[in-house]
Amino acid sequence: MAKYFDVHPQNPQQRTISSIAASIRSGGLVAYPTDSCYALGCQLGNRDGVSRIRSIRNLDDRHHFTLVCQNFGQLGQFVHFDNDVFRAIKAATPGSYTFILPATKEVPRQLLHPKKKTVGVRIPDHVATQALLAELGEPLLSSTLLLPDEAEPMTQGWEIKERLDHEVDAVVDSGDCGTEPTTVIDFSSGEAEIVRRGAGDTSRFE
Repeated sequence: MAKYFDVHPQNPQQRTISSIAASIRSGGLVAYPTDSCYALGCQLGNRDGVSRIRSIRNLDDRHHFTLVCQNFGQLGQFVHFDNDVFRAIKAATPGSYTFILPATKEVPRQLLHPKKKTVGVRIPDHVATQALLAELGEPLLSSTLLLPDEAEPMTQGWEIKERLDHEVDAVVDSGDCGTEPTTVIDFSSGEAEIVRRGAGDTSRFE
């Protein structure tokens, strides 16, 4: 049965954030809100968590997982980019974008696209998520909470608790969050390719 954490959207309670982080560090899989929509998240090296995300979402090995990072210093440990790409990403973050980039050796092989050796990264503009990332001191391995055969991601904490009560370890509710997934931009070739149009404005990458 999943624990339910109610987090203030503007002033996250430190004790609650610490409890969520403890659950993640102990191998937990959490459903948490972002500036685009809810995501499933676990610790970077959590192989069981990855398997559970794949199972809940019915994903194959070509799915790009996302490393949700607190800031650019953290993001730069896990992906390679040149100065032009750095400037383009910097101008759009924090925000509702996921960027696909070549991964560094810090990223476990099981998370990489099998052919491209790439991974998704993003820096969210969400107070509660930023507080959790600061407490963790490392990225959250994540995937949008979009269930198989459903067109829209889940956006309500109580509904997620009801439907995934025995499949996740914790649900974080911080009020309303977005209903659209992130815009996905593939920079793995050095040029911007729009893979998915979502919550982020694509005009700067056209």
